[in-house]
Amino acid sequence: MPDKVLHDLLAHTRSIAREAGNVIMRYYLDGAAASMKADGSPVTAADHASEAVILPALRHLAPAIPVISEEQHAAGRSVEVDGEFWLVDPLDGTRSFVDRTDEFTVNIALVRGGRPVLGVIYLPVTGDFYAAAGPGTAVACHDGRERPVFARKPPAAGLTVLASRSHGDEKKLADFLAGRTVAEQLRSSSALKFCLLAEGKGDVYPRFGQTGEWDTAAGQAIVEAAGGMVETPEGETLTYGKPGFMNGPFVAWGRR
Repeated sequence: MPDKVLHDLLAHTRSIAREAGNVIMRYYLDGAAASMKADGSPVTAADHASEAVILPALRHLAPAIPVISEEQHAAGRSVEVDGEFWLVDPLDGTRSFVDRTDEFTVNIALVRGGRPVLGVIYLPVTGDFYAAAGPGTAVACHDGRERPVFARKPPAAGLTVLASRSHGDEKKLADFLAGRTVAEQLRSSSALKFCLLAEGKGDVYPRFGQTGEWDTAAGQAIVEAAGGMVETPEGETLTYGKPGFMNGPFVAWGRR
């Protein structure tokens, strides 16, 4: 049976993500220059404006649940967490935003006991949504029409591999794929790769570089709800609340 608390939180979280996306689009249409953070990643006024929408809304929605958000963390303002917390990437795919390739997202996830149990990914340019709050609840919304989504088993023709457009390690990817039958590779930015996996449009998404937990939590919640999995190279489930809220390498799979 679906968790009613999660179901109610999911409805509100979707509205919050949409509101943040509307704010992002104001900057997108006007153009927004990027500056560089200490880790070398770009940030724009749209990142901060989106975060300024999401954080107070989540705190109003669930005052007892702490929030970890990318830009606040970068500014050294993360709080202590224990058990349950939100993970927020207010604008995932900032390079895509700056380059105007449209593949940027708003990511919001709820973590319980180290596992993401709720996830929302919103694409501001298209208005597409992906969301989930537990096994069997993954949905996609395109052109205002919502439908359940399910990860697929790899077809006989081979794997469709989802890879990063700008953060790939080509040698490690080639090593990982050696000996596997690959039908095609699809490149995209941001958390969209998780969404394609959950929709059954891909079979595996390997990532070998470092990511923030806010980059992956919403996508993992959606992929797992659709019947897939996200795990470390050693085969352990990717968990959350790690030191610095950072991930090592991982592999996201569809249904196996």
